[in-house]
Amino acid sequence: MRKVFWFISQYSSTPEYGLGGRHYYLAQELARQGHLVYLVASNSNHLLRIPKNLNQKFLIEQVEENFHFIWMKLPAYDGAHSKRRVLNWFEFSWQLRKLPFLGIEKPDVVIYSSPSLIGYLGAKSLANKFKVPFVFEVRDIWPLTLTELGGISKRHPFIKFMQWIEDRAYQKSDIVFSNLFNAVEHMVSRGMDRKKFHWIPNGISISEVENKMPLTKEVLSQIPQNKFIIGYTGTIGTANAINNLIEAATLLQEYSEIHFLLIGKGKDKRELEDFVKNKGLTNVTFIEPIPKKQVQSIIQYFDVCFIGSQNVSLYRFGVAPNKVPEYLYSGKPIIHAYSGAGCLIEKSAGGFSIPSGDSKLLAETILKMYRLKNDERLKMGENGHQFAVSYLSYTKISHKLYKAIFGE
Repeated sequence: MRKVFWFISQYSSTPEYGLGGRHYYLAQELARQGHLVYLVASNSNHLLRIPKNLNQKFLIEQVEENFHFIWMKLPAYDGAHSKRRVLNWFEFSWQLRKLPFLGIEKPDVVIYSSPSLIGYLGAKSLANKFKVPFVFEVRDIWPLTLTELGGISKRHPFIKFMQWIEDRAYQKSDIVFSNLFNAVEHMVSRGMDRKKFHWIPNGISISEVENKMPLTKEVLSQIPQNKFIIGYTGTIGTANAINNLIEAATLLQEYSEIHFLLIGKGKDKRELEDFVKNKGLTNVTFIEPIPKKQVQSIIQYFDVCFIGSQNVSLYRFGVAPNKVPEYLYSGKPIIHAYSGAGCLIEKSAGGFSIPSGDSKLLAETILKMYRLKNDERLKMGENGHQFAVSYLSYTKISHKLYKAIFGE
């Protein structure tokens, strides 16, 4: 039966302006199944590659049949830590009240996505107005992330305010879902009924990965030939354990056939490049970021994919990097340096999962992977690919989401 979805996610985007990402692909899949989907986001946020310029307060763009993207005009700001970003949370929530007057079809469900908790207030009022189910999605546990990682006191008045909203959202929502595998344990500790929870993982758009773009000659010329390549795509930073990966490269210098290929950018990239240069490492190559549609193309040059993180207590609830489904789909074996819950590499038997933060163990694991028979690595890659196709396509995930909400 055709349903009308209102997805409200301040930091969503289309591939032209940002990453596209989770909500874009879920909306796309639901629309292709015959449902009508509106995805509401801000035109100005720090996650956009380029801002979406608007001359009016709202712009409704038809992405494809049954899928409309609604841009809300908000003031621009400089970065993630800008005070203007916080003010935008309140304005976004307040402006949501105007959605019923845009001439769009009334919803059968309203879905609001974190991390910002302030928007919950505006989104829940819409669900109450239309007397439809309200779904709260948690992609980043706030304010816990701000207190455990950001060092902000739990007694700070604004943290207390956000804590009140978070608790209320868990208790007042009809359904709560998260891409964090173990987030339910935190939610239950804040008063949520466990039966409300559904794990809805990040995924892949099969149509996008099947129609990958070829690499440019410039990028191809930078890929080492006749090497066993340990590859990484994404943010180049210590939060992603790239410092540990480069330390492992230092330990493996004598193995000239093993090479480390890092594609991306990040605030720590220059410092890490300087470290490589000062150490005289010849087994590490940095390449500038490439378009998302080329990621599968470059992964095909990897022998092993690397993904890592720091040893952070917050990860006891799980992590959900977008590159995990991409790596699994690629059919390449994976080394995951991760200390936390819900490791999909371990679950899929798609590679090796090791504790994070141990460069020596990482180097040993790379050697272990290098010394495996090719058939053994191929088997790991095939395990990961089959897991991704079976459980992590946005087609499958959208069906899971629909069933969780409507039970049909």
